[in-house]
Amino acid sequence: MKINKYKNRIFLSAPHMSGQEKKYIDKAFSDNYIVPLGPNVDELEDKILSFLNVKGLHVVAMNSGTAAIHIALKLLEIKQGEEVFCSTSTFVATANPILYEKAVPIFIDSEPETWNICPLSLQRAIDIKRKSNSKIPRVLITVDLFGKSCNYDDISRICKENNIKIIEDSAEALGSTYKQNKCGVFGDYGIFSFNGNKIITTSGGGALVTHSKKDAQKALFLITQARDKAQFYLHSQTGYNYRMSNISAGIGIGQMNVIENRVNQRRNNFKIYKQLLKDCPVTFLKEDQDSRSNHWLSTILINEDSKVKPEKLIEALDLYNIEARRVWKPLHTQPLFSNNDFFTVHDKPVSEDIFERGLCLPSSSFLKEIEIKDICEIIKSTF
Repeated sequence: MKINKYKNRIFLSAPHMSGQEKKYIDKAFSDNYIVPLGPNVDELEDKILSFLNVKGLHVVAMNSGTAAIHIALKLLEIKQGEEVFCSTSTFVATANPILYEKAVPIFIDSEPETWNICPLSLQRAIDIKRKSNSKIPRVLITVDLFGKSCNYDDISRICKENNIKIIEDSAEALGSTYKQNKCGVFGDYGIFSFNGNKIITTSGGGALVTHSKKDAQKALFLITQARDKAQFYLHSQTGYNYRMSNISAGIGIGQMNVIENRVNQRRNNFKIYKQLLKDCPVTFLKEDQDSRSNHWLSTILINEDSKVKPEKLIEALDLYNIEARRVWKPLHTQPLFSNNDFFTVHDKPVSEDIFERGLCLPSSSFLKEIEIKDICEIIKSTF
């Protein structure tokens, strides 16, 4: 089968506009609401709340998911030098806000079933801290990697037993579920990202989910430069310029109107990949009956005995102007965190094995089936 090099590059995960976004942007222009915050921001927050469909939730839109994690840490009053448990299999933006507060990330290995935080490794970290009479971290940042939810039954039980608060980084998992509930609602705080490569986008943006109205009000206060009530600009504590613009939120409203379509399109990508690559030496993340992934990115794990490595497939696809990417390099192996503790119960860390053998495939929601077929033919011929 002859495959021609694509003139227009096939990206890993490109924005997909619904066609509805412009009317909300135009409304902002006609009303001269070209400012941070505004009616579009309010409507976007309401749409997210409606989509999550859990009573008592509050959503605060921000200019990034990273900002939302930072504010969650501020609400938990993380102090300088304090340790924070964090998943190691994730993008650096999950852990960077810990450094903003001059706190110390403690990394937890993944489990092979979900690629997310391993409950056994988390328990081991707690046990070792307790035996050494060290203070057990009071915060854990979980990550719903590539749209796959964590094992929240076990993780939540461990955290409850040890009085640990959970920040759920669902930057990659909007629309995914665990036991019928949407990701982003399982922690004390939830985080979403609307970066340009996410399942929906506001160009750049994010949101904090909280179960407390008081926390939502405090978050809004902090992201608007912590301005006290007065007839003049009065400030008694450090604030941040983390607001989402009314223009960006207009894009988000148009995107939220088609979120279920986008989830279904990405899930269909995964289904096609899985069928076409069934005879290749690769495995896919299993979707058990307790969870439903949005398959933000379709990922494969190359068999250990294969001579073909992820770099080879990336190079082969790039020859046809097709982008593929390695999975996240574990944070405990990054130079930035070379002195930070890492806990695992596995002889070889699962997160390192996933990095060595894992590959992210093109997953944009507008991908054509013929394009996926071409991608799979290139992969098969490389093997």
